[in-house]
Amino acid sequence: MRGHDDSPPPGMFQPPAPDTWFIRASTHVAEVLRCEVADAFSCLMVTGSEELVSRVIRVKVQDGANLHFPVTVAVPFCARYRSNYRDVAVKIVDEERRASYVTPVTTEGAYGGQRGSFAEVRVYSLGLFAVVSCLKRENYTVPRRGLSLKLPMDPRVVLSYLPGSFSAPVMAQTMIQPIDAVLLAAIRSRSDAYHSVVSTSPLLYLVHPTSQSLRRPLSVTLPCPPNPEKRRVTWGQGDAAEHHYISSVIASQPWDQPASTELLIALGSRDKQWSVLEKVTVRNQQNGLVSFELTESFDRVLVLRLLSPPPLCPFTSLVEELEESVCCHMVTVVLQRRSDQPHAILVAALPSRDLSWEQNKLRAQGYSGLLETSSEICMCEGDQLLLRFSGNITSTGTQKNQSDERITFHTQRKNQLLVCLTEIDPFGNHSSPHYKGTAMFYKVARGHLEWRSDKPALKDPKLLGEPVCKLSLTLPKSSDKLPSSSYAHPPDSLSDSLLLWLSGELSEEEVALLVLSLRLRRSAAQLVKLRAGNSPSTQAFHVLTMWRRGLPAAPHQPKASQLAHCLAKSGRPDLARELMLRQAAATEQGSPK
Repeated sequence: MRGHDDSPPPGMFQPPAPDTWFIRASTHVAEVLRCEVADAFSCLMVTGSEELVSRVIRVKVQDGANLHFPVTVAVPFCARYRSNYRDVAVKIVDEERRASYVTPVTTEGAYGGQRGSFAEVRVYSLGLFAVVSCLKRENYTVPRRGLSLKLPMDPRVVLSYLPGSFSAPVMAQTMIQPIDAVLLAAIRSRSDAYHSVVSTSPLLYLVHPTSQSLRRPLSVTLPCPPNPEKRRVTWGQGDAAEHHYISSVIASQPWDQPASTELLIALGSRDKQWSVLEKVTVRNQQNGLVSFELTESFDRVLVLRLLSPPPLCPFTSLVEELEESVCCHMVTVVLQRRSDQPHAILVAALPSRDLSWEQNKLRAQGYSGLLETSSEICMCEGDQLLLRFSGNITSTGTQKNQSDERITFHTQRKNQLLVCLTEIDPFGNHSSPHYKGTAMFYKVARGHLEWRSDKPALKDPKLLGEPVCKLSLTLPKSSDKLPSSSYAHPPDSLSDSLLLWLSGELSEEEVALLVLSLRLRRSAAQLVKLRAGNSPSTQAFHVLTMWRRGLPAAPHQPKASQLAHCLAKSGRPDLARELMLRQAAATEQGSPK
């Protein structure tokens, strides 16, 4: 990369992070700048409808060092969902915790031999940097002579200001939040009161100056899809004209008149309070467009299409649910481990609609162990899942008095956490080949977090509430942590350590023959496969411990000889002899002297 022509020879500072950031400035910048990954602050880097699409990096200057601005920063990002309604911006939170947004000069380029999506910006302050995906803002000026504006993110949305709408030229701003038909269908399925609502327009944000009121009506045109369930009837040419006239008359009537068969109503929000605009008439246009006029300023407007006017339909509650649903996502928590890492578990918060696809991707990465999944959890951008443990299993971080393990949910980022597990009591769960515990997940809403001592923290511990899900955990035991045979079992019984040795010597086919020799029920064999997975040694251990539990509790029952006889019948007389020798040695060691 090259610096500016009027500056000294450029120096490039490359932070030691998984995602490489590039800073372009004068040569001495690399000596005075410090850069570090600060993903723990990602929950506080998003507000409203913003979505994080990059890592969070802290850039600061050494104490006492002078830095000449501006500095050019290239931030790598990955936006998986791009549309005409959203754009990317670099968000900077300075040391005073003031947020600012910088529009990138470019979003594509090659830096350090790497080509991809980089948001390049020139900045005059340092702090926390992140790339966020946010709704596009259209800033425009309304002159005295009026204005007719088609929004670039959706040309179907038209704002028409008449001449003299304001007493002086004003600056205004607008945004569009599309509403997926799937969200409306989900809300309708939860309440019969919303059944008459068949479609909705996008949510239109309007920002006008509060110092000047709207003096003339503002005409708004929005797309509002027609009723998808309406039957298509083939009309003759004369009948079509008559039908068009009748439809226009019906649509021009106020929404609360009972003569209408398909109704349109407008809702507006002022000071975060939604209300039905009863005096506003919404008219149908061609191609699924509707239009209406506003005589007052509203910060948000929306149009609903209804089949019939229900007597007491809570329209305002419906719109509030739609607003909330736009920012919410259904998530499934998955616990999975690799066969070569039995003491590490992957915790992933996966989108429920893509669950099968995401699980296949995890299997391709080698995560083929036992799978634990939760029920669906509703999460918003920046919400956290706090992970705590109970039982005889905990994480190594918790054991070292570190903070709780947590996942911050971001729609367009991987929400995964690799947790190293360890047992609390090495001699606990003595009757099982595994240590047992429970992973408990607590949901922490983004609004319940605050800056505290330069880190995100929960405003009030009472806000934590009850766990949103609990998933069982197991951790395999190692032979050096198993209790001695004389402690766990009587001298003439089979110890866990002896059964563990034997399990490691048996193949999958030999385990199947041993099940027949031990005369275990078919349901017991199916339960073993469910608990033990695809590991032959684990299956063998479950088979042996299940058979041992089913034997009579007589103190001198010849368990070892019975097992040796079954091994010989299964085609492994060598293991039968070795078993008797090891059992005799264990009995001699455990007998009183």
